[in-house]
Amino acid sequence: MKLELQGITKTFGALVANDHIDLEVEPGEIHCLLGENGAGKSTLMNILYGLYQADGGTILLDGTAQHFAGPGDAMRAGIGMVHQHFMLIPVFTVAENVMLGHEQAKLGFLDLPAARAKVREISARFGFDVDPDALVEDLPVGVQQRVEIIKALSRNAQVLVFDEPTAVLTPQETDELMAIMRQLKEAGTAIVFITHKLREVREVADRITVIRLGKVVGEASPTATNSELASLMVGRSVELTVEKSGSVSGGHALTVDHVTVIDARGQVVVDDVSFEVQAGEILAIAGVQGNGQTELTEAILGLEEHVTGGIHLDGLDLRQLSMRKILDAGVGFVPEDRQEDALVPEFTIAENLMLDRSDGEPFVKRGTLQLGYLRSFAADKVKEFDVRTQGIDTLVGRLSGGNQQKVVLARELSRELRLFVAAQPTRGLDVGSIEFVHERIVATRDAGVPVIVISTELDEVVALADRIAVMYRGRIVGIVPGDTPRDVLGLMMAGEVPHGTEVAA
Repeated sequence: MKLELQGITKTFGALVANDHIDLEVEPGEIHCLLGENGAGKSTLMNILYGLYQADGGTILLDGTAQHFAGPGDAMRAGIGMVHQHFMLIPVFTVAENVMLGHEQAKLGFLDLPAARAKVREISARFGFDVDPDALVEDLPVGVQQRVEIIKALSRNAQVLVFDEPTAVLTPQETDELMAIMRQLKEAGTAIVFITHKLREVREVADRITVIRLGKVVGEASPTATNSELASLMVGRSVELTVEKSGSVSGGHALTVDHVTVIDARGQVVVDDVSFEVQAGEILAIAGVQGNGQTELTEAILGLEEHVTGGIHLDGLDLRQLSMRKILDAGVGFVPEDRQEDALVPEFTIAENLMLDRSDGEPFVKRGTLQLGYLRSFAADKVKEFDVRTQGIDTLVGRLSGGNQQKVVLARELSRELRLFVAAQPTRGLDVGSIEFVHERIVATRDAGVPVIVISTELDEVVALADRIAVMYRGRIVGIVPGDTPRDVLGLMMAGEVPHGTEVAA
């Protein structure tokens, strides 16, 4: 099925999200829609999927104009979407999620056997290896994404939209998804691939359309260089490498001594981990997601209950403090899930900027919120951190992912810090936002603050780190210099220490 979008226009008040956008996707083609966060990519696809109504323009499928009042109309017409944040019910099985909203009955009962058979048929066709009776909450993230694809294919989707599908995937899961997309392409599916990750674009795209500030600014070839694609996206040259001088040690600031974390099921998720972070250096903690990095981070921040060992910051015993007091002691924290743990989507930008300082001066005096100070502070931070918004009263949930992350950084870096911890700081961000975040992290390190970066992105680890600690199955395999070759790091992430590698613990 051929998809054509002609002159699609969508406004939100004074903001023009889509400005007369044209797009064509042929059957059996992977057409990449490339652009910064906030460029209008997701808005365009939400119009295609019936979630938004366009103010102007036409959607055509095989030359026939379509009018979608909602997602049900789009699905019936043969359009499916795999969202960045999965639309699954965790406590339902795979089969139950697949049939949700399209329930079929047999003799007055839900026909679950038919749903199971459909899951098995699609799974076998594409080699997904998905158990129809597995609970979604028990599945790895990569498998949950396959469930989303099965949902779309079970409804006979002939046009499939992937909206930032790799934002929560490990490198291995990303490679598996690329293989699945190629299979779908060979089966004749028209694919719209929305992303900002240049490696992925060049790997699978047949054609590339670049959107900037709501407009199509050009098409590019998959053979274009990363620099060429990045420049098209942001409208300027982008520095794809991190510029930083050598670190200057200010002495040991954070000491983690034989820390072990046991989860609610009684399993050891962090196993006897020790390391030190010096003032004025970046220690990157690398590893495939799920090897204890999250729990280690939460132990440092006082969020884990069952912790043994010592955690000291400038001699202060963090194990004896609540998270509130740890933050007050000068620890800045960027959680790995900004929407769940860092922001309140229903609050304004200004309100989110004072979240962890709302109990005292300068934002509150004698129990009274200092609105004038808050508004002035928020306006300054929006400008300083280049938050793209209509104003400080905009709900933070309406911002793009990159701009949400800038709000988190603005809040955490706008006070005097003794330690900065950033978990997955650029997950889901475009190249322009990544450049900005990296510059801020390096500036914090250069100011003499010890920095811990937890990342599954090997490019990011190599770019930022002065030293790299690699975690595997809850343990630190080794701590190596920041210029350690990528192939060595890759082996360490798989639990191996290559022969001849000098490992500093």
